Amino acid sequence: MSPGMMKMWISFASMGLMILSILTIYLSRYKIKLKLVKFIVAFFAYIFLILSGLLMVYVVFSSPNS
Repeated sequence: MSPGMMKMWISFASMGLMILSILTIYLSRYKIKLKLVKFIVAFFAYIFLILSGLLMVYVVFSSPNS
């Protein structure tokens, strides 16, 4: 697989993680009532968001030849 195609799949995974973080933040804020479960779901949502941001930074700032 070419490096460009690999970057495309990485960016798709990053967008998927962003969508997943949006959905889990919505769940933790508006749908879940138990405090501990709310905290755990929000924690994972923010982990997904940070990971997706790091992946996007990699895709944007990696050299075009690699």
